[in-house]
Amino acid sequence: MPSTFVIAQGGGPTAVINQTMAGAVLEIRRRHPKARVLGSRHGVRGIRDGDYVDLTDIPEEQLLRIAATPGAALGSTRDKPDAAYCDVILEGLKKADARAFIYIGGNDTAGTQQILTDAAQGSIAFVHAPKTIDNDLEENDHTPGFISAAEFVAGAFLSVDLDFRALPGIYVGIVMGRHAGFLTAAAAAWRDEDTDGPHLIYVPERAFSVPRFIDEVKATLARHRRCVVAVSEGVSTADGKALVESIVPADKLERDAHGNIKLSGSDLSRAFENALAEGLPGKRARVDALGYMPRGYIGAVNAVDAQEAFDAGVFAIDAADKGGGSVALKYEGGKTVLKLVPLANVAGKTRHMPDDFMLPDVNQLSEKGLEYLRRLVPGRFKIGRPFV
Repeated sequence: MPSTFVIAQGGGPTAVINQTMAGAVLEIRRRHPKARVLGSRHGVRGIRDGDYVDLTDIPEEQLLRIAATPGAALGSTRDKPDAAYCDVILEGLKKADARAFIYIGGNDTAGTQQILTDAAQGSIAFVHAPKTIDNDLEENDHTPGFISAAEFVAGAFLSVDLDFRALPGIYVGIVMGRHAGFLTAAAAAWRDEDTDGPHLIYVPERAFSVPRFIDEVKATLARHRRCVVAVSEGVSTADGKALVESIVPADKLERDAHGNIKLSGSDLSRAFENALAEGLPGKRARVDALGYMPRGYIGAVNAVDAQEAFDAGVFAIDAADKGGGSVALKYEGGKTVLKLVPLANVAGKTRHMPDDFMLPDVNQLSEKGLEYLRRLVPGRFKIGRPFV
């Protein structure tokens, strides 16, 4: 009986997650031409339920078209398996006669692979292939999915700054990011001059204060007649509580399947609208939540991001043949290289944006932070400098 490789996708979809799946499938065909390749529908749920799509003989042309399509073609899940759930998954993998399981996702996905590795005791190779727009995986310089999402955010804030030059006022854009501020910081990647927006950046790594926020907006308006703000949905107050948690009564807070508080949405937007209305009455202000748009926008699929995601899938099969682990994107010698690192180094851990990526006393990026982002998201547009 031919050996079987199982592939699944977990967590939030991205613009390039299907590239990783396609890279893995094509590399399996090259290395193990007689192997069977099964795609588990909706992450580990498919393994639990025996719900697979057979990827073994899908034409390469069709597979590459799927690769270039945003979203998670196999379907995803937010399930965060405990040891008991992982026992069920392991039984499902054994029933499928799997020799390797490649799970594409973030740190929770790596955590699942770590539990499965410990339980299987070497009978199956477990590989974590990185994916997250949050860019918050340890051992990685950056993660597949981040560059495309960051390019969307950079372009969105460049555009809205031009809009608010024409009709001055206050703009607050809320960007995804529960614990790490990389994606919000990307709003500044295409700034050319100190007068350009975003003028203020608020990230989860720094405590947020509504009074200070109002004071900083007032000062910015005095200098520029407008104020463009990028804020992470995960900003927290000095007591460590998410801002939305400080605003919404406990019995009204929405939570996801992992028990995490729902950060984005109308509650957080209303909080900023109310703060601006009270602190700066009569000023023209707009609050938008970018929501899911940056993570899988078909108009901002970055070619480098797509290639790196594909390469991570190819490398994942080499990792499987070596017994498993986590695929990591490193930056060495002026280029991105792939390395195999222990699952334990990534599983359940969060990489935060370094302190020195922000200026010490100003809510704006430092030169080091800008250098990092511009390496990944170089400017693509030459705009004409407005007269106002």
